[in-house]
Amino acid sequence: MSEFEKIRKSFRPERITTLFVGESAPSGGTFFYNENSNLFRCMKRAFDGQATFLDDFKSSGFYLDDLVPIPVNKLERQDRSALRQQSISALADRLADYKPMAIVILMHAIVPMVRKAMLKASISCESYSTPFPTIGNQNRFHNKMIEIIRRLPVRGDDNRKELTA
Repeated sequence: MSEFEKIRKSFRPERITTLFVGESAPSGGTFFYNENSNLFRCMKRAFDGQATFLDDFKSSGFYLDDLVPIPVNKLERQDRSALRQQSISALADRLADYKPMAIVILMHAIVPMVRKAMLKASISCESYSTPFPTIGNQNRFHNKMIEIIRRLPVRGDDNRKELTA
């Protein structure tokens, strides 16, 4: 198991109410759960997160996993697409374990693969998607996340108030 996966697992809530699915951890060593990625900064901003953002995220039953277990953002389109397709079954297995009440797909391009994994895992829940917050999409991501956050199941109303202000 990679160091990233060990860190990710340390933030897994006892009960996952909402699963966020990204494409993969980025190449270059940044990672959401290390609090040093663009996705982390944009998610924290959307949730009006404080210094305890990751703890609040976890206590609300939120968890971030990735479709592909290795970085794909620097790969050629064909290789990236192939890895996305190859990762559907493994994501389906994790979805069957997680049993989320909602799924937020954090990149429009991976929606078909995540939906295939949901079908394969017999997961029927609300799903949402956002553009990935790369250059030029940060505001679109933020606005879409604000809209989605209001609809997400959380563990207790008090957590929702803390996270969404």
